[in-house]
Amino acid sequence: MKDTVVILNPAARGTRANRLRAQVESITRGAILCATSRAGEAEVLARHAAAEGFEKIVAAGGDGTINEIVNGIAGKNVALGLLPVGTMNVFATELGLPANDLPRCWEIIRENRTRPVDLPSANGKHFVQLAGVGLDAQVVKETSRAFKRNFGPLSYMISAAQIASRQPPRLRIESENAVTEEGSFVLVGNGRLYGGRFPFFKQAVIDDGLLDVIVFKRLNYVEIIRYLQNVIFTPQITAPEVEYFQTSRLRVSSEESVPVEIDGELIGNCPVEFEIRSGGLRVLAPR
Repeated sequence: MKDTVVILNPAARGTRANRLRAQVESITRGAILCATSRAGEAEVLARHAAAEGFEKIVAAGGDGTINEIVNGIAGKNVALGLLPVGTMNVFATELGLPANDLPRCWEIIRENRTRPVDLPSANGKHFVQLAGVGLDAQVVKETSRAFKRNFGPLSYMISAAQIASRQPPRLRIESENAVTEEGSFVLVGNGRLYGGRFPFFKQAVIDDGLLDVIVFKRLNYVEIIRYLQNVIFTPQITAPEVEYFQTSRLRVSSEESVPVEIDGELIGNCPVEFEIRSGGLRVLAPR
């Protein structure tokens, strides 16, 4: 596998980093393994590997690691492989990878079957699965790394509960396919899943050339959280307070300072412009 570079994020499992590295090394024998030591390093390593002519770059981490690597290889003739060892492995689940079977994931990488998937971006920064403007980005912003390490996914729920009493922002939504011009919270998806295995974006397909957008209208945070449950547990979104549409371009702005997240990572504040490049990423995936 001399054509392959594996980029490992040991922080994906905190104190188990050494054991995780040993496991990945034993599975990927023959490939070049690079471990990251700080945020942003996976993007730099991926960009260098692509420039040096490696054909496959493998993300051994969670969705944040994948996001960095994708931003390093976007537009390059490189295939992305996944060894899902993060806390959340939403993109791997979307692709049908067996998240608890790393040897099988490595076999899939070696089988060399590529699948073109769409590549969305927010203000020019690429993401693979989802983005949020408002509530979830605020939760990400206020959940420290130490908190995540101690409480895992529960840490986000604790932060959300602390934010719930505040007044949400007023967001302006601009898209030729949107009916609502104003909302309190916006989610943008490339695939169906959000926050794990929850099928938020009911009509999403990762290679249809469209962004899937959910707008929660003028609601307070407690109401938004209630409607989130409705979105998760119903086959179709029918609540009049929630709008769902598909589009290739979207702009979200606000007069307030409202954070934006992509694949669980903060990228700044509104205004944000979303667009999508059809088939812009090649992924090594099962049949």
